[in-house]
Amino acid sequence: MAITVKDVAQQAGVATSTVSRVVNNHPSISEATRRKVQKVMQEMGYVPNIAARNLGKQTSNAVGIILPPLNSKERMANPFFLEIIEAINDEARRNNMTTAVAIAKNLEDLLEDVKVMHKQKQVGGFILAYAHQGDPVIKYLLEKQIAFTLIGQPYTQHNTISYIDNDNQLLGQHATEHLIENGHRNILFVTNTIKEGIYFERYFGYQKAMMLNQLKVFDSIPIIGHTDYADFEDTLIRTKATAIVVLDDIFALRVMQLVQMYGYKVPDNLSVISFNNSILSTLTHPYLTTIDIDIAKLGHESVKMLIKHLNGEDISNTKIVVPHELIERETVINLK
Repeated sequence: MAITVKDVAQQAGVATSTVSRVVNNHPSISEATRRKVQKVMQEMGYVPNIAARNLGKQTSNAVGIILPPLNSKERMANPFFLEIIEAINDEARRNNMTTAVAIAKNLEDLLEDVKVMHKQKQVGGFILAYAHQGDPVIKYLLEKQIAFTLIGQPYTQHNTISYIDNDNQLLGQHATEHLIENGHRNILFVTNTIKEGIYFERYFGYQKAMMLNQLKVFDSIPIIGHTDYADFEDTLIRTKATAIVVLDDIFALRVMQLVQMYGYKVPDNLSVISFNNSILSTLTHPYLTTIDIDIAKLGHESVKMLIKHLNGEDISNTKIVVPHELIERETVINLK
């Protein structure tokens, strides 16, 4: 026979209402009681009837994960998104919640998907796995007063949007300083986007490190279109660059392939440092020197923050900064 709320309550020595509150993540339940009841639920194999509960509440116990527009094979293959989904799903499962993912190739279609998910009550709240300038999705969520948390720094309404992020400006500065400490002076910042928050913040960090060390600050080098790939060799020659800071690991691998076509050898002729410390950073030699941003913590904490919002807690102007770690491998050479 199926295990019921009454069975769990009897085994845990609590009231059935207490079990219901635990299932619904009610803030009135102490952490000790929550853990006690969840342990009994797990031992007994109790699975809450999510559909019935949602019907009664006229809402959903699912978390909507909104990914940025995946408009290229490179972006679709970026392991950051798979890792963040896994972390969010893991924390949601711990809280008896499910997940649903919104994916599209452009912001317009993404917004329509989010609208459908909200209107059909497929999810109770959202986690945005990106920060995009002029994002219509955030505008819609704010206008409709829909619960959401942001992974990344918002461009506007800092006092109303709760978010979790790394200190991306510090990341950019740390990466650049690592190259400077290894004797590099002509350093470029290479990116495949000029619209997302991580680009602005990490490039600002690069600029700060170069200025503090009285070195020439170069304009960022966007490699997006076909002509950008063709022009990059001329840029390397003109600037006499010995090192580059690249926006993320998967793009760094693409850039490394590109410069090898030009006759450069990494790190002998050109040092490379990037961000995320994804699984791709150690797939082929030379292994990438990169900065670990603790993707798992970003995902877990974003769910915890959203649950507080769904439970009626005031989390406006709440921000969590996740620390980073430099992972030294094989793509930075010491020139000293």
